[in-house]
Amino acid sequence: MNVWNVIRGLSIRQIFRLARILILQPLLIYPTLKATRQTIKVCDLLYQKKHHKNGKANAFRHGLWNLLICQRTFRVTKSREKSIIWAKKITDLHEKLAPNDPLETAMDLRNNEVGRAIFDAMIDNSEEEMIAVLKENTKNAKKIIEIDSILDHKKDLVYLSED
Repeated sequence: MNVWNVIRGLSIRQIFRLARILILQPLLIYPTLKATRQTIKVCDLLYQKKHHKNGKANAFRHGLWNLLICQRTFRVTKSREKSIIWAKKITDLHEKLAPNDPLETAMDLRNNEVGRAIFDAMIDNSEEEMIAVLKENTKNAKKIIEIDSILDHKKDLVYLSED
């Protein structure tokens, strides 16, 4: 995904919303971009282009993205809570600026939450250990067909279709 193409597609209101968030936390921009690049690199390596669909690979990507944003920004914030709040703010904003249909959005938000929860639970572990847990969670991801069923899987990654 080309960041500039996404930005060009934003309305003036959306650009101001994004700018406001970034201006308030300028030191978190670089670690967030670095986490984003690494997420795409890892997912391309593991899943090729499947992570752009709505299967388990996509669930993994969203979880990994949040986990890595938390981890990278934690080095700056030195606060678990601030890093988790930042990752939620950025990834929730992404869902608003690049909207999907409601079921896909709900799936992405849940998978984002799972990634942050893994970071929160394993903050003292290595990145490799956190990713291993996320991979295991991906194997056990739950297929959903409606938004309400997401509530049945509070701690699980969820997906919509087979890869």
